[in-house]
Amino acid sequence: MQAVELAFEQFGEIQNPPLIILHGFFASSRNWRQIAEKLAADFCVYVLDARNHGASPHSEIMNYEMMAADVLLFITQNELQNVTLIGHSMGGKTAMWFALNYPNLVKNLIVVDIAPMNYKHSFEPLINALKNLPLAELANRKQAELWLADLIPELSYRQFLLQNLVLKADGYEWRIDLDIFQRNADNILLFPNVENVPQFVGRTLFLAGGNSRYLKENSTEMLFPFAQIQVIPDAEHWIHVQQPEAFLNALTDFLK
Repeated sequence: MQAVELAFEQFGEIQNPPLIILHGFFASSRNWRQIAEKLAADFCVYVLDARNHGASPHSEIMNYEMMAADVLLFITQNELQNVTLIGHSMGGKTAMWFALNYPNLVKNLIVVDIAPMNYKHSFEPLINALKNLPLAELANRKQAELWLADLIPELSYRQFLLQNLVLKADGYEWRIDLDIFQRNADNILLFPNVENVPQFVGRTLFLAGGNSRYLKENSTEMLFPFAQIQVIPDAEHWIHVQQPEAFLNALTDFLK
């Protein structure tokens, strides 16, 4: 198993303190541009594309051990120290696993609406819906959106997923490899075995959406005993999209 070199976008001056953003499943660096631009006033912000996402290389292996190894390779190659890590959902689990295993590299850890635990829901219906989209019949992205409407009722989520649909010379195709996603979906729901992993005692903030159920009560104390937990009202899982001002205020208050 080998770490891969991740694609990334950079915002802010190189002399500013480093801040790395890790996105969630099916997302990419582009989903975090507006937040990154705001944070770039005080940080050099690197928004990474996880393996199998965005412009990063594809790999048959997608688990948190390897995604953390990818982040380590990025930090090492760019000679970064005292990094602030922000991770949402899948990216939050990657950030937690990284901090637990490489605590000396992490100055601040911010985890967005996810806990270090196993989840029981399934991505199978979602992935099958995307795989069954008749790409050869699509004349435009609107048709794809309408075709998925019954299976994925929430418009904003359909539009988010369809950012992975790209138009090439011979028609539409997926930027992501849905077969790889399907084979690794269970890994995304799990959290690695922490039996022999020491606690992370550095500065940590968990942000939870007030209407979300992802951050379970008493799910963080064992591994992150000194973490702060803050709830953002009127937000579900996508806090940075649904309440961007409150999200940024929580970040800046914690990072001051």
